Amino acid sequence: MGIFDKIKEKLSHEFIDIIEWLDYTPDTICHRFERYQNEIKNNAKLIVREGQTAVFINEGQLADVFKPGTYTLNTQNLPILTTLKGWKYGFNSPFKAEIYFVNTHLFTDEKWGTKNPITLSDDRFGLVEIRAFGSYAYKINDAGKFIVDIVGTDNNFTNFEINEHLKSLIATRFTDTVGEAKLPIELYAANTTELSETCKEVMQPEFNSVGISLEKFYIENVSMPEDLKKEIFEYSRIDKLDLDKLTKFKTAKAIEAAAANEGGTAGAGMGMGMGFVLAQQMGGMMNPQMGQQQAQQQQQGGMMPPPMPAAVQYFYAANGAQVGPVGFEQLQALFANRTVNKDTLVWKAGLAEWTALQQIEELKSFLGGNTPPPLPPQ
Repeated sequence: MGIFDKIKEKLSHEFIDIIEWLDYTPDTICHRFERYQNEIKNNAKLIVREGQTAVFINEGQLADVFKPGTYTLNTQNLPILTTLKGWKYGFNSPFKAEIYFVNTHLFTDEKWGTKNPITLSDDRFGLVEIRAFGSYAYKINDAGKFIVDIVGTDNNFTNFEINEHLKSLIATRFTDTVGEAKLPIELYAANTTELSETCKEVMQPEFNSVGISLEKFYIENVSMPEDLKKEIFEYSRIDKLDLDKLTKFKTAKAIEAAAANEGGTAGAGMGMGMGFVLAQQMGGMMNPQMGQQQAQQQQQGGMMPPPMPAAVQYFYAANGAQVGPVGFEQLQALFANRTVNKDTLVWKAGLAEWTALQQIEELKSFLGGNTPPPLPPQ
C-alpha cells in the first residue's frame, strides 16, 4: 500500500459526511443539496438550522422530512426511506436520495395589485370601476407538499418564481370577495381592515393546499376614478344638507351674481326685481313697528283687507329628478345662475303636464321679453 492510499484510508475514517445548507440568498425558498450521483454515506450527519426544513425524495417520491436539529442518517432516522428501499437490516454505504432544503422563514412585504380595474354594481351610481393594491406575507408550513406540488425538480427555487402565481391568486379572490360584499362604493376605502381580514380567510385554504401559509394580508388602498369620487362627495353633502336652507343660500348667491352682472336686459330686470323684493323684506325687518301701526289703523277704520293670495310654488326637473317646491323669486334666481334654463320642464298647480319654462306666461319675464323698447327719438 502506497503512502497516498494510507492517507486516503485515514481520511475516510476520520472525516464524517456532513449535509447542510449555508449559502443562500434571502429570496431563495428551496435548494437541492448537490452530491455526485446523490450518494450519501451511512451515518452521515444532517444539520438542519432554524428557519429550514430538510426533505428526502426517493425516485420522485416523498420520503422523510426533518425539522431543525442534528441527525445521524441511518435506518432509525430514515424510517420512510428505509421502507421505500426495502432495507430490512440496514443499508450499505453509500445510499442514494435527493435532499431539498426548504427556507421556512417569513417572507414579508410582498406586493400585490389589480392589473385591471374591477367592475362593481352600485345601487346609486350603477356600474363603477375600482382598483386596489397592498402587501402580504407568507411562509412554507408544509415543506413536503410544497416540494411535490410546486418545486418539482427545480434545484434552486426562488421567491420570484412563486410570487406571480400568488399575486394572480390574490387578485382573483379579492375580486370575488368585494363583488360578494355588495357594500356602498365609498365604504370599500373606509373599511380596508375588515376587508383585509375577510380576504385573508377566503385565501388561506388555497394557500394551504400547496403547503403555504398566508400569514398577513393588507389592503393599502382602494381607488376609484376622480369623477366618481367627486359625485360621491357631492352626494354625501346634499344628503346631509337641509334642502330649504341650501335653496335660500343659492338664491342669495344668485342675487349677488345678478347685481354684479350689469350687462344684459334679463340680468338688469332680474336685478331690479330682486332689489325691490329685497328692499321690501329689509324694510319689514328694519321697521316692524310701522307695519303694526298700519294694521292697527286699518282695524280702527273698520276696513279689513282680504287675505293675501297664496304664493305659487313651482317644481322643476334637474338631472332626471323632480326638485322643489320653490317660489317665484327662488326660481328666478336659479335661472340667473343657470341652474335652470328656458327649456327646463316646470310644473305648478293647475298645469296638466310638465311644461317648458319659456311657455309659462308669468315666467317669460325671466327671458327679458317684458323689457320695454327704447324711447323714440325726440
